[in-house]
Amino acid sequence: MDYGRLEPDGSSRRSTLTDVAKPPKKNSKRAIILSVIALGLIVASAVSAAVVLTSRTRGRGPVQNGPGIPKPTQAISQTCSKTRFPSLCVNSLLDFPGSTNASEQDLVHISFNMTLQHFSKALYSSTGISYAQMDQYVRSAYEDCLELLEDSVDALSRSLTSVAPLDGGNNPGGSTQDVLTWLSAALTNQDTCAEGFSDISGTVKDQMTNNLKDLSELVSNCLAIFSGSGGDDFAGVPIQNRRRLMGENVDMSDDISGDFPKWLSKRDRKLLGLPASAIQADIVVSKDGNGSVKTIAEAIKKAPEHGTRRFVIYVRAGRYEENNLKVGRKKTNIMFIGDGKGRTVITGGKSVQEKLTTFHTASFAATGAGFIARDMTFENYAGPGKHQAVALRVGADHAVVYRCNIIGYQDTCYVHSNRQFFRECDIYGTVDFIFGNAAVVFQNCSLYARKPMPMQRNTVTAQNRKDPNQNTGISIHHCRILAAPDLQASKGSFQTYLGRPWKLYSRTVYMLSFMGDHIHPRGWLEWNGAFALDTLYYGEYMNYGPGAAVGQRVKWPGHRVITSMVEANRFTVASFISGTAWLPSTGVAFLAGL
Repeated sequence: MDYGRLEPDGSSRRSTLTDVAKPPKKNSKRAIILSVIALGLIVASAVSAAVVLTSRTRGRGPVQNGPGIPKPTQAISQTCSKTRFPSLCVNSLLDFPGSTNASEQDLVHISFNMTLQHFSKALYSSTGISYAQMDQYVRSAYEDCLELLEDSVDALSRSLTSVAPLDGGNNPGGSTQDVLTWLSAALTNQDTCAEGFSDISGTVKDQMTNNLKDLSELVSNCLAIFSGSGGDDFAGVPIQNRRRLMGENVDMSDDISGDFPKWLSKRDRKLLGLPASAIQADIVVSKDGNGSVKTIAEAIKKAPEHGTRRFVIYVRAGRYEENNLKVGRKKTNIMFIGDGKGRTVITGGKSVQEKLTTFHTASFAATGAGFIARDMTFENYAGPGKHQAVALRVGADHAVVYRCNIIGYQDTCYVHSNRQFFRECDIYGTVDFIFGNAAVVFQNCSLYARKPMPMQRNTVTAQNRKDPNQNTGISIHHCRILAAPDLQASKGSFQTYLGRPWKLYSRTVYMLSFMGDHIHPRGWLEWNGAFALDTLYYGEYMNYGPGAAVGQRVKWPGHRVITSMVEANRFTVASFISGTAWLPSTGVAFLAGL
């Protein structure tokens, strides 16, 4: 069930959009390129399916579909029984050539391949309407969907390679946790895309709705098939690596190397420990012209695509207001270093009041894997009256944000998808100011609730896990939940809550954190009546301070005061986001366990 995001006072947050703008010319070339790529992927995935199925089914005899509609085999029935949408699962698999001769193991690969083909077709079809006339909000939602579809096709392609490498296993691709992460991200992408069109009507929405039909359900089925079954789910807490298709060997016995975790290289550790002046940057951004370039946009443009080594962009002190800066999916392993919180400031004032989607409002966004930001401020100054206005949006896998300020009001920090780690950051906001569906750990951070608009209530988090098989959630570990000075002076007039459930399987945990007296004794706020109260997972473990008392907390079935160290450990860096030990190579100090 998908509820539109309402204000905590219950009012609607969208307005009617009527301005008409012609489609920008710059999108034409990109649309053509995307069409070609999508068409190529459709052909490639079909060929790969034929190759794999031929090799795996050789000796089993020809496919015996018989006249009319074939009946599902035992393998198909068994496979689809694990999914949330079994009828769609059966029908989509039966449509795929060779499926009736496939084993359950083959059907894992087939489900990925079939889903990738559907996404590639959707991307191809969607690029074809880029020339349609759209008002500004529709254009914003449409462009979000193109970007998100492209990201999903990439995620599914990597997942398919991991499940069934075509070169005999010499390139095994990702681990089990990688694949779960990429599938979870693809599902989140579709949710974000659909949400952008939720308050829109018209031809473009109708065409996009048709293009996107069944995509979320197909990814959900992929996720369920891949995750397999068996084992206590800890009421929504995933048992790590319960399915080891790739046979990876993940050592969680010692994830601390000095003060640094395991998922960053030795060079990255050094880069995060050195003062900015001692680092040999690849590009220096300086507004006064004394660097390589004057703008951050120029620096991003000069950064290589698909880089495998760390590429360092040093942004000297100054206030940089550029138009929706973004480190795109192809810009991998980019590191931004500033001169410190409050000195190097990336700012902007975009909001939904300008007829943009929330996704489109970010002052800075990063989707390229391996993104790191250090010693900077990300800000959105739109103010509380402009409603959703994102300062920083991160959808990059293996992302690190270290010693940064993230400042806004509503929807400040958008942890959209994939695996992320925030350390020693100060984050300011009012409504849902940390939100999204990444697998993310905030550690040693200060989370400041600000004074909201009259009649509003503050909510620190709004987590939007939509599917029980997604390995996502927000873990807040060794942090400080504080009132900003403006709220401190009037905290008796405003209520502040730890979070509210944006989607059905919302998952947020606070562990070993200080909570100020501005936190309401109930702790958590409903989204819309009883929605998600028995399917969410909200946990509190050994927090302290005047706002941490649990005696008057909500009595929802999904809320739990965690008493088991084993359960709490599921949400630590080592268990929740490390997976294949990527974090130490970043060099950011962290605690692997509790």
